[in-house]
Amino acid sequence: MKGVLGGSLFARSLGSLFSRHPKLDEDLLDEVETALISADMGVPATTEVVERLRKRMKAREFADAGALLRALRNDLLAMLRPVAKPLEIDPAAKPFVILTVGVNGVGKTTTIGKLARRFQNEGHTLMLAAGDTFRAAAVAQLQAWGQRNGVPVIAQGQDADPASVAYDGLQQARARGVDVLIADTAGRLHTQQGLMAELGKIRRVLGKLEERAPHEVLMVIDGTTGQNALNQLRQFHAAVRVTGLVVTKLDGTAKGGVVFALAREFGLPIRFIGLGEKPEDLRVFDPEGFVDALLPESLGG
Repeated sequence: MKGVLGGSLFARSLGSLFSRHPKLDEDLLDEVETALISADMGVPATTEVVERLRKRMKAREFADAGALLRALRNDLLAMLRPVAKPLEIDPAAKPFVILTVGVNGVGKTTTIGKLARRFQNEGHTLMLAAGDTFRAAAVAQLQAWGQRNGVPVIAQGQDADPASVAYDGLQQARARGVDVLIADTAGRLHTQQGLMAELGKIRRVLGKLEERAPHEVLMVIDGTTGQNALNQLRQFHAAVRVTGLVVTKLDGTAKGGVVFALAREFGLPIRFIGLGEKPEDLRVFDPEGFVDALLPESLGG
């Protein structure tokens, strides 16, 4: 992870700060604050962290700048540890239904393929429901992936009712006794109220067939969208009660700080992060690995 995230703006900003061996003073705190805000951590989360450091600095708890930055590491970890909750497939729920949601272009359909590969490798049987009926390419993409990997894909073609596709998928998954059903949905802007209401309908339709379904509403978020990701999650959470997050595109170009902002405001489990194109680049979220990859070598693990 260090190699992928180490080139991010977050890592570079803090790395250059530490390499200068700065004095332990207000200027250092100002630079830390600037680095965190520039990395998309957001003002509220950044202010909390910096004020804690300022209080401790004034109490003379830090011997040098290195001690302050080690305290920063601990504060960052404290923000992320509560949301590091891996997705566990309940064997009693057969099938365990995962509804995936998100705005356009976040890599949702690709993420479904990576998730399906992961669950296959763990020994689960799978079925996919191609509920992104606005894009023929999305249905074809899932079908092609299913053919390559021996996973059945339930589809009704372009412009079909997405709730009907999800319902059909759940019916067939139950009939075949598969372990996991992953239902795709069309990407939509969080400002499109009609489409957001449609997500609520999909959830209700699934719940009629299986009271606890969907067992997981997984929102895929593009890690490069910064603070806009918070607005997206607010709207999706209101519409469909999101239960877990996948933050994608956290490679060398991403800032990374939005993960902290999401954790602080929502406290929703971050199930996975995406660090590249390969299936294995979808990783279970590990807060220690994530924070240490963002920090200078002399601080990180």
